[in-house]
Amino acid sequence: MEEQDRPAAKRQAPPRRAAFRAFVPLTTRWSDNDVYGHMNNVVHYQLFDTAVNSWLIAEGLLDLSQGETIGLVVETGCRYHREMAFPDRVTAGIRVGRLGTSSIRYEIGLFREDEECAAADGFFVHVAVDQTTRRPVAISGTMREKLQEIAG
Repeated sequence: MEEQDRPAAKRQAPPRRAAFRAFVPLTTRWSDNDVYGHMNNVVHYQLFDTAVNSWLIAEGLLDLSQGETIGLVVETGCRYHREMAFPDRVTAGIRVGRLGTSSIRYEIGLFREDEECAAADGFFVHVAVDQTTRRPVAISGTMREKLQEIAG
């Protein structure tokens, strides 16, 4: 069967706010808009990264200046459902989709204004590494407990 003859897979509906356990308010910037008048696709990834790292810092799980462990992104993905643009207010919903020995799959929904369905959703995978050697390390007990609180 030719690819064009195959029935299209049904697109998964955007997640709703209730699917997430933690929320981080974000701001859009004038420079986020592209020539088409909406937020450029690469900005969504910046918002994902900002939301997760803001949450980690607020929870005392990431210390940029003194911490021994950092998370390196090894995989990402995003689905776009609705346009966003400056000056939209955006809230990022965060949950942990999978928690391994040294890896964490964060799942993020970007909610425009007060909408219940995500305008975009995606994921990225952090691998916990020693800040100096960049070798994987086990996720600490304290961090693991906090991450389990927002597991979906």
